[in-house]
Amino acid sequence: MEGNPPGGHGQDELSLGEQLAGVIERLPPDRVTLGELLDVFGDEGLLLLSMLLTLVFLIPVSIPGVSTVFGAAILLVGISRVLGRPLWLPTKLRNRSLPADKLRPGLDGGMKWVRRLEKISRPRRLAWFVDGRAMDLFNNLAFVFAALLLMAPFGFVPFSNTLPALALLLYAVGFVQRDGGAVLFGHLAAIGTTIYFTVLIAGGGYAAIEVFKRFTG
Repeated sequence: MEGNPPGGHGQDELSLGEQLAGVIERLPPDRVTLGELLDVFGDEGLLLLSMLLTLVFLIPVSIPGVSTVFGAAILLVGISRVLGRPLWLPTKLRNRSLPADKLRPGLDGGMKWVRRLEKISRPRRLAWFVDGRAMDLFNNLAFVFAALLLMAPFGFVPFSNTLPALALLLYAVGFVQRDGGAVLFGHLAAIGTTIYFTVLIAGGGYAAIEVFKRFTG
């Protein structure tokens, strides 16, 4: 993949959507590795990378292997932010090859969410939500929690990937733009996801008990 990394020289005037669209446009025609994507964004562009990785979860598309790879990468980005250290990716994850030709349509489809958020995002809105060490730690831990929700084994359930991915996208936009409002909505999306998963687990447990009773009663 060629081109300057997002946020580099000549990129500062570009919006988040324009930077992400440029990366998607420059994807190779056949295969791409997570390491290649990381090289494009660099350590300073990890939040932009996280935005890119969430996009395929925001539309009804199934790409084999993407959920585990992208979810793990986003989780490690969150952990690196909590620890204040450079991102570390296992060699196996960094070198995992993904079908760029199948990724591109999913990423393009998810870009509509980025464009919508750009229109409503306001830098320094509710600044107290993104200022200070305590809030920074809390928000980054919430980001890690949302990444864990994204990796939960509910991929076959409607919205099980969409809701945590939306939370992660809101967090990332809020962190980059210093928009406390976007971060707040990210928390609400994460809470909604938690409630949704709790209902799923409780409902599944209740159904399993009823089936057990029928067979043993």
